[in-house]
Amino acid sequence: MVQERISLAITGASGAQYGLRLLQCLLSEGVQVFVMISRAAQIVINTETDLKMPGTPSEQEAYLAKLYAADEGQLKVFGKEQWMAPVASGSGAPSKMVVCPCSTGSLSAIATGASNNLIERAADVALKERRQLILVPREAPYSEIHLEHMLKLTRMGAVVIPASPGFYNRPQSIEDMIDFVVARILNQLDIKQTLLPCWGDDLL
Repeated sequence: MVQERISLAITGASGAQYGLRLLQCLLSEGVQVFVMISRAAQIVINTETDLKMPGTPSEQEAYLAKLYAADEGQLKVFGKEQWMAPVASGSGAPSKMVVCPCSTGSLSAIATGASNNLIERAADVALKERRQLILVPREAPYSEIHLEHMLKLTRMGAVVIPASPGFYNRPQSIEDMIDFVVARILNQLDIKQTLLPCWGDDLL
């Protein structure tokens, strides 16, 4: 049974693995996920992973649903100009949205309300409706422009979670480092996760 809906946008920053792992975890917890994948993100996925992401939203939907064993109707993929998608309106959009990873170009567009494509519009909807918006930038170093945009969005109510894995859990693999960041996102979304224990759990 679907417990809730979450919008997930994957943009063209390095770190596509974070977004894909987040998608896998959300689906495994029974969440219905509305996915948007930018053209740049498709290139990054095909470059950084062993996946070969197809080009059209319908093909991507079938591919990801099979890859992550999604239930029928649990995963929906929308194209960049699919303006009739639920995420494009406050009356239909989920109450939570994550952009993971979030390119600095997407960060800029969201901060300025550009709404030139469905990802930007969906984020704009989340902001105007005062809904949860989580942005996961992966860039180094940050310029003054990047920092100003993050501050501006934080003041609007968005949460910025840089893709900066910690090491106190002594990661043994790249997957462990990915799971660290994904666990922090899931905690913000109030979605059950077992990827990373909460701080101090060993004392309870």
